[in-house]
Amino acid sequence: MPEARRIVVGISGASGAVYGVRLLQALRQAGQVQTHLVVSDAAWRTLEHELALDRARVQALADVVHALDDVGASIASGSFAAHGMVVAPCSMRTLAAIAHGLADNLLTRAADVMLKERRRLVLMVRETPLHLVHLRNMTTVTEMGAICCPPMPAFYQRPASLDELVDHSVARVLDLLDVPHQLSARWQGLDAAP
Repeated sequence: MPEARRIVVGISGASGAVYGVRLLQALRQAGQVQTHLVVSDAAWRTLEHELALDRARVQALADVVHALDDVGASIASGSFAAHGMVVAPCSMRTLAAIAHGLADNLLTRAADVMLKERRRLVLMVRETPLHLVHLRNMTTVTEMGAICCPPMPAFYQRPASLDELVDHSVARVLDLLDVPHQLSARWQGLDAAP
């Protein structure tokens, strides 16, 4: 049996905690993926407010959970063989820390490791409207090799629910990680559209 791919999932305090939770669920359903979770203090508040989820229920979705202040954790080292990392959602504060190499907690350190090791880093940046510093920080991380993947709703598949909108954005992230999924139908062209 092939070894499971390790994927780090960071959840930061931006609105849209559902993206991190749904990503963890989808990665578990995909099989052959070991998830490592790190959650910011602000994200715990957002998870409670937006989804009424406590720590235990969120942590149960991951294979390994790391404390935000544990900068000695496995995911803080480049020698830890991770396939990639997603920050879902990624707050502007977290984006700024990653863009400027602050590595001031385990979430931003793990992202820094992905960049320095030239591994896949996907940031589901969440803010609107964007001002110039937000845009410059997105440019900076993109120039370093990260992928900014804002969870933008897509309507061409005629979603019937919020869950379908969330799944579409999470499906895009799974594609970027090369993780097979059945979350969202693939576009077959206008002639095949419903």
